[in-house]
Amino acid sequence: MAKYVIILFGIFIIFTGFLMLLKPEKARKILRKAASTNFINYTEITIRLIPATALILYSDLCKFPEAFKLFGWFMLATSLILYIVPRKLHHNYSMKSADILKPIYLRLISPFAFLLGGLIIYNTL
Repeated sequence: MAKYVIILFGIFIIFTGFLMLLKPEKARKILRKAASTNFINYTEITIRLIPATALILYSDLCKFPEAFKLFGWFMLATSLILYIVPRKLHHNYSMKSADILKPIYLRLISPFAFLLGGLIIYNTL
């Protein structure tokens, strides 16, 4: 099960890269909604825990187990930290990030999302 969660996570990252490349304004709009309400904030954080846990559990079966384990623990730790950070602070951070990440910047960094998603899937197979 963890393997398929990780593959879906990799596909999600690639999809996000396409969104950043083809519809950067929509990507910015989504980023601006991060932590905008209690429901969105805690749903977002809780959903992050799923691939984080899968990365940790499946890491020993991957091509680069230490990298996957480190990535999983990093995601898990940052998710847990976000549970205790005030929602408004998290939301303000996402708003400032959306302001900084102009459409041209999102397009320029989108290949990194393709690379990351591809590496996640490759490492799992």
